[in-house]
Amino acid sequence: MTFDLPKIYPITDAGLSGISHAEQVRRLVGGGARLIQLREKDRGAAHWIDDARDALAAAKNGGAKLIINDRVDVAMMIGADGVHLGQDDLPPAEARKLLGPDKIIGFSTHSLEQALAALELPVDYIGVGPIFATNTKPAHDPVVGIELLSTIRNTGGSAKIVAIGGINADTLLAVLNAGADSAAMVGAVIGEADLIGERMKAMIRLASVIR
Repeated sequence: MTFDLPKIYPITDAGLSGISHAEQVRRLVGGGARLIQLREKDRGAAHWIDDARDALAAAKNGGAKLIINDRVDVAMMIGADGVHLGQDDLPPAEARKLLGPDKIIGFSTHSLEQALAALELPVDYIGVGPIFATNTKPAHDPVVGIELLSTIRNTGGSAKIVAIGGINADTLLAVLNAGADSAAMVGAVIGEADLIGERMKAMIRLASVIR
């Protein structure tokens, strides 16, 4: 499908922010977010699906799209705008069969080989990372660095690329200049609940210098 990929792509984290996913989404859309990923790694779906429904409603009210990390079943149950899948999740082709042609599917890659393989899959964007070390996902894959991001950009044609992993205000422009269409951000935006809207606005302003 065709969709606008904003330069800043925030990801929720209830443990880090200390507030619900829905409240994070409200503050993010208030700061200008237009594509948000809901990521919940610590609880079973029964304990956060109502929060996910509220988050989707908050996103819709703010004119944003909501993507669910990993859980195709949750995305289907609440009618989310799509899913983001990892290498060990449901294969994108199977997710596409379940979700249909109009939902967004993102797919994480951690090497040039994985990224090139992903170009042949029915996905709308590929995630590349972790670009830098990150504390929000302790068991992350090895850091790939900006160099790999540039290589994927140069070999990936018109593929939409989302960089992820340890990106903050100090590294954002380098990541976008290296070829990422968008930067997925967690701690740099939602790390302090009271500052979520302000930080979201600041990141959008910073990214706006990249045409």
